[in-house]
Amino acid sequence: MAERADLDLSNIPAHVAVIMDGNGRWAKQRGGLRVFGHQSAITAVRDTVEEAAELGVQYLTLYAFSTENWDRPAYEVSALMQLLVHTIRQETSTLLKNSVRLRAIGDVASLPASCQRELAEAMELTQAGSRMTLVLALSYSGRWDLTQAARRLAADVQAGRLQPADVNESTLPGYLATAGMPDPELLIRTSGEQRISNFLLWQLAYTELYITPTLWPDFRRTHLRDALLAYQGRERRFGKTSEQLAAS
Repeated sequence: MAERADLDLSNIPAHVAVIMDGNGRWAKQRGGLRVFGHQSAITAVRDTVEEAAELGVQYLTLYAFSTENWDRPAYEVSALMQLLVHTIRQETSTLLKNSVRLRAIGDVASLPASCQRELAEAMELTQAGSRMTLVLALSYSGRWDLTQAARRLAADVQAGRLQPADVNESTLPGYLATAGMPDPELLIRTSGEQRISNFLLWQLAYTELYITPTLWPDFRRTHLRDALLAYQGRERRFGKTSEQLAAS
């Protein structure tokens, strides 16, 4: 298990994204309903947010609820929404104390009105946070993100605000839900599953992936440090050779 002293604090990724997976399996192992796993995951979220902020991560994006999750049993979706409202209300004071700004990406308008109200209030209250931005991906998917970006981009072209020839790899990111944020340098996925599950499809093009068998409710500060230590041991080449990087 990595300690803070093991890390190079000058090489902390600016943006870390997390696919929080394994709540259902964690609950099943303990003879409980899936909802029990979601409830038990709050400590993992709190530990990860606090440790990331203390280590100097600037953006932490948590995949909290995907567009595909709406297809889960109604009781589970309802419980998740209630838990979301309760957690946001409960944790806002901690975010304020730690100067953490809250932001949400995704089809937020599809969330229940109570969730939208809590989110809007928490984001308003924490907007001055300068230590770290906590991004909740809610009713989000990478395909949704690209679709809405294409729709907005097409509207600007149609209105004459943008020329077709101006659409390129530099233009498109400004239409994504993550506009203004750096792409993640590190993606952590818990529970051992080896896929990105329709998450940040454009943004993860050159992100380092770290897969851990740890189920999300068991994820703690030391697990985050393990992921960061593994990241620091990698060479990020972005399609170039090691020799090219050394020469530059």
